[in-house]
Amino acid sequence: MEKLRELIHLFVTVFLSTFASLIVVPAITDVTMVAVCPGQDECSLAIYLSGFQQAIIGLGTVVMMPLIGNLSDQYGRKALLTLPMTLSIIPSAILAYSMTTSFFYAYYVLRILTAMICEGSINCLALAYVADNVLERERTSVFGILSGITTAAFVCGTLAARFLSTALTFQVSASVSMLAAVYMRIFLQESLPNGENLAQPILKSGQDDHSQDGGDLPRKTMISKKIPSIQAITSLLRSSVTFSQAAIVAFFNSLSYGGLQASLMYYLKARFHFSKNQYAELMILLGVSGMASQLLIMPFVAPCVAEEKLLAIGLLGGIANALLYSVAWSTWVMLQLIYICFASFIPDNSPFLLLELVVPYASTIFSVFEVFVSPCLRSIVSKQIGPNEQGKAQGCISGIISLANIISPLVYSPLTDDRIFSECSDKGCSSCFKSQKQQLHSSLDLVLSGMTL
Repeated sequence: MEKLRELIHLFVTVFLSTFASLIVVPAITDVTMVAVCPGQDECSLAIYLSGFQQAIIGLGTVVMMPLIGNLSDQYGRKALLTLPMTLSIIPSAILAYSMTTSFFYAYYVLRILTAMICEGSINCLALAYVADNVLERERTSVFGILSGITTAAFVCGTLAARFLSTALTFQVSASVSMLAAVYMRIFLQESLPNGENLAQPILKSGQDDHSQDGGDLPRKTMISKKIPSIQAITSLLRSSVTFSQAAIVAFFNSLSYGGLQASLMYYLKARFHFSKNQYAELMILLGVSGMASQLLIMPFVAPCVAEEKLLAIGLLGGIANALLYSVAWSTWVMLQLIYICFASFIPDNSPFLLLELVVPYASTIFSVFEVFVSPCLRSIVSKQIGPNEQGKAQGCISGIISLANIISPLVYSPLTDDRIFSECSDKGCSSCFKSQKQQLHSSLDLVLSGMTL
């Protein structure tokens, strides 16, 4: 509990910065569509612009994350936090001023440039800060709490976006970003790497004569270059089989998750005519379930269950989530088959079409388990590395995740575009989707009328 009190200012900093970055997520799809394809619900250009942005940001963060993490090992976590938290103010401030097409493209370009440094770096440095100040046996729980704080900011941000206008959303984002940077500079204490909390680092020096009293195992004090080379990162990955396996899991998990997130909103926009409010409602459900899991379940489960088992549970939750979405994308073929087989027992005008719309909301149950993945991976990685390389290690994992974010839109954007715009090519997408929307609303009216009888 004493360690948690020492981390309060870090938690507040992470909450404010995450809130500021995520409050704009439900609104940015509508802003993009209005700027790029005004008056349309389907737009290939918007999908490819988003995919291109994600890929370029990922390319930049692959380089920047190990660099920022390595610099934080030498100059401290607080010093390096100042840069991304300051740069993150700029994109939101642009759209807070105006959302015309020209300002949108200015936002688009500056968002790419700033996100190369800001995307993931605050989380990476926060994880290294926790590793500096928390014992190994407690890291999984604290990493889970940190993820829960991030999820709480996600919930509050999307809830605020649900009730704010689009213009006001970006103004609030810019203001909270400024507040987060000022709060961090005033209240957060500097943290430099030390070896007090590490029992057995895997990266050891060639000599074993540096041991502490009381039988502690040797520790390594490494003075590394400011810019880690490819060979240094490769050596870091090869230093431990567990570290390498965690990196592989992080890559493929991010590849699937990033691709799903990049394309899902545009699919929902075209398929169900989702707006900012529907996006916010869906994200709130995801956030509340994830927050409850990370803040209420994980701190109690982590000390009793091995990290590897929690990681496996989280990965299985992600697989189940993707499978459920795959059923939705195929228009509930299985339910249609069930309906055909049991048509004589099901009343006419049954609300099966409603189930397709319910899928995005029903799938939120799996986020209770899916959120285990990140804190477990980060905790496993932190235990494989010495105290003077926590920043580099966390930055390396963040870089690998960014590499997956480069590849995922290259795969998912064409698939999303092909799926959305070829599904109703004979009838025309807009008329087809609007017809389906009318059917869904008719089914909903039928259900509600039946409940009142």
